[in-house]
Amino acid sequence: MKLTRVLLAVVVAAGTVAVPSGAVGTASADVSWVGPLSTRGRYVVDARGDRFKLKSGNWHGASGTYNGSGDIDDPANHHAGEKSDQIPLGLDRAPMDAIIDGFAELGLNSVRLQFSNQMLHDTTPLADSSVAANPDLRGKTPLQVYDAVVARLTARGFAVILNNHTNTSRWCCGVDGNERWNTSQSVARWQDDWLFMARRYAANKRVVGADLYNEVRRTVLDDPNWGWGDDHDWERASQLVADRIQLEANPDLLIIVEGINWTGIPVDGLPHGRPTLEPVRTLSHTLVDSGKLVYSAHFYGYTGPNHSGATGIGETHDPRYQDLSPAELRDVLYRQAFYVSAETGTHFTAPVWISEFGVGGRENTDPASRAWFERFVDYLVETDADFAYWPLVGFHTNRTGNGWALLHWDAAGNRMGLYDGDDWRASAWSRLVGSAGRTGQVPVADRWSMLTLDHGDFQQSRAARALGDWNSGARKAVCPDGQRVIGLGHTGNRGLCTGSAAAPTSFVVVRDESYVDTDWAGGYTKAQCPADHYLVGYSVNGAAFSAALCARSAVPLGRTGRTVWFDRGDNRPSGGPGGEFAYGSYKGQCAADEYVAGVAYTGRIGSGRTPDAIFCRR
Repeated sequence: MKLTRVLLAVVVAAGTVAVPSGAVGTASADVSWVGPLSTRGRYVVDARGDRFKLKSGNWHGASGTYNGSGDIDDPANHHAGEKSDQIPLGLDRAPMDAIIDGFAELGLNSVRLQFSNQMLHDTTPLADSSVAANPDLRGKTPLQVYDAVVARLTARGFAVILNNHTNTSRWCCGVDGNERWNTSQSVARWQDDWLFMARRYAANKRVVGADLYNEVRRTVLDDPNWGWGDDHDWERASQLVADRIQLEANPDLLIIVEGINWTGIPVDGLPHGRPTLEPVRTLSHTLVDSGKLVYSAHFYGYTGPNHSGATGIGETHDPRYQDLSPAELRDVLYRQAFYVSAETGTHFTAPVWISEFGVGGRENTDPASRAWFERFVDYLVETDADFAYWPLVGFHTNRTGNGWALLHWDAAGNRMGLYDGDDWRASAWSRLVGSAGRTGQVPVADRWSMLTLDHGDFQQSRAARALGDWNSGARKAVCPDGQRVIGLGHTGNRGLCTGSAAAPTSFVVVRDESYVDTDWAGGYTKAQCPADHYLVGYSVNGAAFSAALCARSAVPLGRTGRTVWFDRGDNRPSGGPGGEFAYGSYKGQCAADEYVAGVAYTGRIGSGRTPDAIFCRR
């Protein structure tokens, strides 16, 4: 959240790009990395498998608009006189390369670049004054300027993350018609706009990410949710648009899902709070291309785990982050977000990108906010976290103005930077960007992924999708290519996948006991895979098990087996590798070196036919 009054009121075709000799703007990000980016466990890596830590900043403006009174609609963080016109800020005051020089001097390697859905459809050419310092951009539309910014950033070595910040072009983030991805537009338009953007930059491998929506939060009357299956369900909406981006537009992009920013009415005594990434522990995303998921969260000192950041509306007993002791802050940050990357070997393990954090600079004399910023930077350093500061670009008059930005320009184009000598944040920032962290190759390891049939089909395999409707009338779940089913919930709605093998080349659908070679679950109906096949998917009708989808192994498989029952309680390996994948239900799970060869269920009429046991072989 970037506003204190909230809630109630083209292209580079290759991954490496050389900066042209003698080009304007000589300070650049490291140009040696190779796109596209992907993930390995908690780390983002480049195309060679080397760790690529997102050291980012937010270059905002393309999601906002000039409001006609001499100020962008942002009274908290902006200075009178700045003008956005739905383009990245500062282009009226400084050449684009000079602005990017500042990013490089700050030690950044990536930029989170905002856009609004409205901006994408605005065909009105900009006024010359909007790009006064960049005459080559005169006469262009906002989207054409966005294209030029993307092209120049990536040519200078920066990774660019596309961020859908708002539906309409205005400041974020209160009760403003932009609370959800579909508050001021249809889901269909939101998805289509993402496909448009993903395709638009598909040839540029330094456009690395799709940050799906910013700060999902409550409207006046309604909360967003995580997993309910309705039109306010952010988990499902982000899952579905991610599937479309990967399958239809651009499989190279990182898919970045921010947690829920706020629910409830922020008044003492009423339920309210900031869920952020807490729901991910029991319901995570599984992408078709599973090495592309990044989770994100925002933290500002003036907000809190149960504090919206709003003023004067009754949150008197809810502490802000800056009010917490160092130990309390660490505990809250871990619970709300950082556990996702800290707890390895689970279905939810992924990089966590703190895609917004910030604090006022030169003009800030508040000791609480200054101490919070120091503590938060210390935590980012300690956890080796990916980050993006908000904001990078602001404006000043006689060295006063938007104190939150790291770089400021006055009307004459004179820059005031972070390291000009009187910004107290400079030492903390240097500590952050210069901190030691993991570098070099990150080894490939088995992935863990969740399957969910709560609200419809969940076929995350490209190969299996080619089969078409392999069990008509049933809800079907399939692991991502290269993974296999390793666990199953008693209701059949949830499953757990693992592995890192090659994609299967052939499948068998099993609806009966044709391939049963031993009575491993006496008295129960069994769906068993043929020899040298393993379970990669299954289907259910209601809670009733319907069919098994088995993939042929590239090598012969072992025949030694054991039955794992879970009809009366959990039956999982010690420590539960993979995480809690079927919260509230009994579940069975094979060992990591085993494969599921079959599923047993009750076949009696009225019994529900729920899965009761799996046959584990190694």
